[in-house]
Amino acid sequence: MSDLKNSIFLKNLRGESCDRTPIWVMRQAGRYLPEYMKVREEYSFNELCRTPEAACEVTLQPIRRFGFDAAIMFSDILTPLAPMGARFSFAGGGPKLESPIRSEADIDALQTYDAAEGTHFVAEAIKLMKEGLGNKTPLIGFAGSPFTLATYLIEGGGSKNYQYLKTLLYGRPELLDRLMTKLTDQTIAYLGMQVEAGVDAVQLFDTWGGILHPADYARVVLPCVKRILDSLKDSGVPRIYFLKGSMPYLDLVTTLDVEALGMDWTMDMTKTLPLMKGFAVQGNLDPMALYGSQDQIRNRALEICAAGSKAKGHIFNLGHGITPQTPIPNVEVLVETVQGYRREI
Repeated sequence: MSDLKNSIFLKNLRGESCDRTPIWVMRQAGRYLPEYMKVREEYSFNELCRTPEAACEVTLQPIRRFGFDAAIMFSDILTPLAPMGARFSFAGGGPKLESPIRSEADIDALQTYDAAEGTHFVAEAIKLMKEGLGNKTPLIGFAGSPFTLATYLIEGGGSKNYQYLKTLLYGRPELLDRLMTKLTDQTIAYLGMQVEAGVDAVQLFDTWGGILHPADYARVVLPCVKRILDSLKDSGVPRIYFLKGSMPYLDLVTTLDVEALGMDWTMDMTKTLPLMKGFAVQGNLDPMALYGSQDQIRNRALEICAAGSKAKGHIFNLGHGITPQTPIPNVEVLVETVQGYRREI
């Protein structure tokens, strides 16, 4: 980890007194940027994720253009699955798995591996990203949570009703547990490798954890998330857990040992912060608000900043990833507004 102790982003994660709110946005290196699309003319998505120099370039692009207070390494949450034996393609319409994982034999065939070997290109990219960012902007590493990864593996891609996943959950829970254990072990190794390579913070993305009854979340998801976050407790790197749709699970996620919790746009920060004492928070503008008027963007951003100033620490973000058609001038207004806001200390 580089010497970035005075970074406004890391100070907020640590809950230190700050007069300014940092900002980065999920999927900030992506399809809404023309410079990203130019790189994509030369690389497929899979090639881009596996080519350190190209991944570094698209990681730095939003920092150059907008001056975000943190960079997030360019990759995909499914990247660590291919060396396990689960290969995805990304040719339009979202990821598609060559062979969905639905039987005991399928699960047993998945192999855990040394992350420094199987995903060596991620470590190489992180080192290039750190060189490019210097000591000015911290770099966030990340992984998908085991349950979110399991959802893609079992469904074979995206899903509307999660039929195959929930068939396993309710019909063969011991098989789902076996898959979750294997994915948890691999995620611990994958994030540990990222920390060793030099990331300054990590985020665990749980995009689909919110599709479960809270009792199922508590039994299936929470213990795995806890194992992963606890494995990084003494790493010196702050940890962010983002569970999309987390409001019904707040009493569960607030039992985690983690520096920050992400908030999606369905949460009213003024009402939920009293339930999240002791945690920094990250969020939570609706990504679609960036399609509105610039006055509306300013007003909503300032409301979130004011509410977040009451938290232990607040990092401004969207409630989920930025979308491909987002107008760039509206992102500029958002960044200018948030970085211009000052808290009372």
